[in-house]
Amino acid sequence: MLVIVAPGQGAQTPGFLAPWLEIPGLADRLSAWSEVAGLDLIAYGTTAGAEEIRDTAVAQPLLVAAGLAAAEALGVLPGPDGESAAAGSAPGLVAGHSVGELTAAVLAGVLTPEQALTLVRERGRAMAEAAAITETGMVAVLGGIEDDVLAAIDKHGLTPANINGAGQIVAGGTVERLAAFTAEPPARARLIPLSVAGAFHTAHMAPAVEHLRATAAAIAPRDPSVTLLSNADGAAVTSGADFMDRMVNQVANPVRWDACMATMAERGATAMIELVPGGTLTGLAKRALRGVTAVALKTPADLDAAREVLP
Repeated sequence: MLVIVAPGQGAQTPGFLAPWLEIPGLADRLSAWSEVAGLDLIAYGTTAGAEEIRDTAVAQPLLVAAGLAAAEALGVLPGPDGESAAAGSAPGLVAGHSVGELTAAVLAGVLTPEQALTLVRERGRAMAEAAAITETGMVAVLGGIEDDVLAAIDKHGLTPANINGAGQIVAGGTVERLAAFTAEPPARARLIPLSVAGAFHTAHMAPAVEHLRATAAAIAPRDPSVTLLSNADGAAVTSGADFMDRMVNQVANPVRWDACMATMAERGATAMIELVPGGTLTGLAKRALRGVTAVALKTPADLDAAREVLP
């Protein structure tokens, strides 16, 4: 069974979108999506610097648009009716990490690209405003014993914002508490500060929830035509309304990517394609989903390898 996944914030790098614009039609598509997002997505994906695309209000729409563009190039972006763009090309399961859930929802037929970009525009803005209230950040914890890592995170008043599996947990909270945590790391663990603008998926994002809920209320989702996993617990989304509720609440709650990968294994995943900018989630899969063929889409040169694992 093929799984298609979409990465979250932090995966973007300067210029990552440039080679994709050489594919006929994608520049026009991205220009149209730029109108919806209220951003020049092409400029941000090609010429903008690292600090510019670190901005939450920019990074989130940019990642969703890039993932959708790659899905279109691969031939798996659903048509207006929510059905797969090419007969037999639909994956058996889709999931996205954090903001990648919106990309995955389009692949599952729950949202149109325009609906996803409307939501991510408001999600990014609201989360950026929430992040500006208090100086916060995130630190990845690699290795260590999971119980010890979680205990250390709790001791310092932080939140395990992403429990990613494969020996990776991301702590989020105030910069002062992160500094104390970094000075007293868990045994046998390596800590890496993340280039993000706030403590996402923690209580610090609570101010963004109601804003996003109001935006979501104006959007009519469809029920998924492909199994769509939720970051909340790795469970399959039961309806379009269920997705919207989970997506809104997820802003201020931890991402359980470990649970998503456990569900993938239980359901018999044999191959995974990670949309642009790929690498993070396939890296986790190679450690946690043994035997699963993982393909990361970074440039159009990776499309052939991805097509080989399509149904």
